[in-house]
Amino acid sequence: MLNPPNPALAGSLSSLGPVMQLSFLTRDMDKSIRYWTDVMGVGPFFRNEKIVLHDLRYRGEPTDVDFHTAMAYWGDLQIELVEQRNDSPSIYRDSLEAGEEGLQHVCVLVDDLDEARAICERAGAPVVQEGVIPGGAGRFVYVETGGGPGTIVELMEAGPAMLRAFEMMRAAAHDWQEGRSG
Repeated sequence: MLNPPNPALAGSLSSLGPVMQLSFLTRDMDKSIRYWTDVMGVGPFFRNEKIVLHDLRYRGEPTDVDFHTAMAYWGDLQIELVEQRNDSPSIYRDSLEAGEEGLQHVCVLVDDLDEARAICERAGAPVVQEGVIPGGAGRFVYVETGGGPGTIVELMEAGPAMLRAFEMMRAAAHDWQEGRSG
């Protein structure tokens, strides 16, 4: 959540808070889940097969991205896998077209998305994609930092239902890990 300003970090994106998620693009969701589960020991994954977002915009223009996700926790760090299923303009499509399958963005939870967005704009990190998660679950922006693959930052103002879902996934990962080691 949005931390009190640290004078040494004022105006930098790290002043917004800790990274809570690493998000990876994939062309094959099942293969990626198997990798993360079998090799990395991360799970269980929770799949969302049909993401519905409101007011989704890419570079200021409306877009209709068909994508799905799978999420799990590695300790307190959320791992998200994203697979886009259509050719609509998006950060996902552009990264994949550039051959950047793998780490695509990190996510930071913030208390005030408008304030976080202003900090990013002052730091020279423009918004490239934004939207609203229905049902009061939250809203988000993705900002470009200019650092290359894996350096897009998602800022999410998550509502109570989304935070409860994240906590449920984190608890399930703990139980899953306990069951695998026992």
